[in-house]
Amino acid sequence: MPAEKLDARFGALAVTKGFITPEQLVEALKIQVNENLKQSKHRIVGEILREKEYITTAQINAVLESMDIFEI
Repeated sequence: MPAEKLDARFGALAVTKGFITPEQLVEALKIQVNENLKQSKHRIVGEILREKEYITTAQINAVLESMDIFEI
């Protein structure tokens, strides 16, 4: 699955689980897009959300687990 689809799915699940707000997700996605354009570097949205202290590692793992993806 392409990284962009995983990021969208991760973000939607994090919002659904109440870990982040839709506004926090939009902010993280904007940061991600800006970084992609400026640096040709793709950071996953969970990393950005954790850096901003909007989500914890345990919450990231809970989302990844529900997506059947490895934990960090």
